[in-house]
Amino acid sequence: MLEPMIALSTGGALGGAAVAVAALMVGTWLVSLALKNASIVDITWGLGFVVVAWVSALRADGAAGAASLMVAMITLWGLRLGIYLFWRNHGKGEDYRYVAMRRHWGERFWLISLGTVFGLQGVLMWVVSLPVQMSHVGAPMDGVLSTALVVAGLGLYLLGLCFEVIGDLQLTRFKADPANAGQVMRTGLWRYTRHPNYFGDACVWWGIGLVGLSVSGTWWALLGPLVMNILLVRVSGVALLERSLRKRKPDYEEYVRMTSAFVPRPPRR
Repeated sequence: MLEPMIALSTGGALGGAAVAVAALMVGTWLVSLALKNASIVDITWGLGFVVVAWVSALRADGAAGAASLMVAMITLWGLRLGIYLFWRNHGKGEDYRYVAMRRHWGERFWLISLGTVFGLQGVLMWVVSLPVQMSHVGAPMDGVLSTALVVAGLGLYLLGLCFEVIGDLQLTRFKADPANAGQVMRTGLWRYTRHPNYFGDACVWWGIGLVGLSVSGTWWALLGPLVMNILLVRVSGVALLERSLRKRKPDYEEYVRMTSAFVPRPPRR
């Protein structure tokens, strides 16, 4: 594999990404104040990783080999997610989570949101994107192990991307049918996991982490996929969404009893 034309220091890589993330999130926060809609942070989430990937690559004067593959992987994932969320949320007003926060904080929400919404997500974005940041630090690995990590990582990434795209498409079609109003999606990928899109997201980032490991050999950069996995399962993904679904859908408890929460498997009988 070819090395990047200019290898960044660890501090240079981390610092450059931090500046890019801070500028992006402050800018998004200012737009949210003008629109009076904090939900735009959700669209920026995926696109922010694309910014980090390209800023990291450009600061290293380009990327080669597996490092350039990582940039392409993150760009495809981030653009798809950002475009999908923009299409899904356009014209629907502010998400209920931010409406509740706005009600709680009142006139102070404009400032509180800078830290609790935009700042927090910026920090998480910086941590999760560690694999691509570190891919421009030091020399790539050589040999069979490096190739195996790239192949395994790309395979896991493609599996995850398929779960995300197919799961979102199936749910969109289900919700478009008026006959399904108030019902629980139980077909397609949703028959095997209650959250195929979140499972796919986890696979995508573990795949990116493996490819990143082949470039830098910096094992601690796997903290990024680990944090993403925890967020998806314990914090803002499965745990948060299911609290809402249990309240809004009376038959959701039966779905929970029969269907895996995260990792796909045949439904219980």
